[in-house]
Amino acid sequence: MQPAEPSTPVLTPSNDWVVFLPALLLVILLGGGLLAFPEQGSAMTAKAMSAVTGQIGWVYLLLGGAALGFAGWLAFGPYGHIVMGTPGEPPEYGELHWIAMMFTAGIGGSMMAWGIAEPLFYINSPPFGITPQSSGALEWAHAYPVFHWGIIPWAFYAIPAIPISYMLYIKRVPMMKVSGACESAFPLARHPVSSRVIDIIVALGIVGGTATSLGLGVPLVSAILAELFGIADNFTNKLIVLTLWTAIFGASAYRGLKKGIKILADINMVLAGFTLLFVLIAGPTLFILKSSVNTLGLLADNFLRMTFWTDPINNSGFPEDWTIFYWAWWIAFAPFVGLFLGRISRGRTIRQMILGIIGWGTLGTSTFLSIMGGYAVYLAQGNTLAVHEILAQSGMSTVTAQAIGHLPGGTFALLVFLVLCVIFYATTLDSAAYTIAGICSKDLPNDKEPPRHSRIAWAVALALLAISLVATDRIDIVQASTIVFSVPLVPVLILMCVSLVKWLKADYGPAPS
Repeated sequence: MQPAEPSTPVLTPSNDWVVFLPALLLVILLGGGLLAFPEQGSAMTAKAMSAVTGQIGWVYLLLGGAALGFAGWLAFGPYGHIVMGTPGEPPEYGELHWIAMMFTAGIGGSMMAWGIAEPLFYINSPPFGITPQSSGALEWAHAYPVFHWGIIPWAFYAIPAIPISYMLYIKRVPMMKVSGACESAFPLARHPVSSRVIDIIVALGIVGGTATSLGLGVPLVSAILAELFGIADNFTNKLIVLTLWTAIFGASAYRGLKKGIKILADINMVLAGFTLLFVLIAGPTLFILKSSVNTLGLLADNFLRMTFWTDPINNSGFPEDWTIFYWAWWIAFAPFVGLFLGRISRGRTIRQMILGIIGWGTLGTSTFLSIMGGYAVYLAQGNTLAVHEILAQSGMSTVTAQAIGHLPGGTFALLVFLVLCVIFYATTLDSAAYTIAGICSKDLPNDKEPPRHSRIAWAVALALLAISLVATDRIDIVQASTIVFSVPLVPVLILMCVSLVKWLKADYGPAPS
């Protein structure tokens, strides 16, 4: 049984100024406030982050388990065969193009910044009361990044992608807005005020998540350039990097989904595969392979414990600082990635979407973090590079640049890593600009793209916010802001899930054929 296809009027996309202007103004005020009052902003956001992670952090852990369970029901339940479009319609994008866009838009850019640095943090502050820098700390330092960037984050991304795709290709709703996917569960979402509030919240969540990525990415590229050419890693060079970056992802967002973002994503996946193969072969191959297999065992034995661990007795702060932080970050990103994945998934079934997003996404991040993390742990335990000292004195970006440069053929490795970073962040950020522009548009059919001037405006707005981050050198402010922005997105994601279930039952019945 397939619901009757409603007629679609001919529409011309235009700006939804009621969403566009308030969201843009808030971003400008945020950037200006960070520049004018960095200390006050840091104190306020730190308190807010502590309140969220400390008081309701357990809710985020439950949400992670619930997201994975709901995704499993969608994939293997009675509605898994439903096609996002007309029955028999082929996918709009081939499997490889779809995977490339999904992966680069979802996590890719930030993973470049954390891949080597994150295990080093865990070695010095391990979970479960393990002695720092012990053999157990080294093993868990390899395993925990794979967990934090693995199956649950991709479940957070898969969940909103289904109602968005259902809204676009089965309900044929002429908009690319999260509010449209909440209407069945929350009829007030149809009200102009309520729908605009939801869309502004989502836009700000996307800005918070992508600004965090920019705040990590610009220093990383600047540090690699400094390592390559022996130049100063200063604000001027970071500003040059950001300007060139804005030109790249602004041009890509301007060209649109098929001519810009798809091409960059395809290039990036080839480069990523080459880089991982190079690090695996040129680096400590046997150690990386043995560590990766060992991590599979640790995750298989401890997945449920890691998923729900709150550390209520010792209160070490590890779950709040890491797992809860990451879950909140993925939730802040989830509407953006869900909108983007929903848009590019026409012609796929619910089962194909869920298994593809979680399966391919987890495979990609796990492979990347296993290889990069294995190399980082090898450096830390072998003392061939003073990575702990570099991290403590110069930060994440410098330790990543020097670790890559420490490989045989380090200059070549740094050049490839540099190009990979630039394109990874470009694909993430032009996807973000594209998606925010879609949220800030009206009368946007699923086969049309948001107005070009809106895409460019959001690309520039994200860059301007990044300037304030680079100038204040306070990435902790935006990391905390990302956590805070995730709070109002939690009920939005729940509404999307409820709305999807009501749509499915209304259109296909409790036991669809």
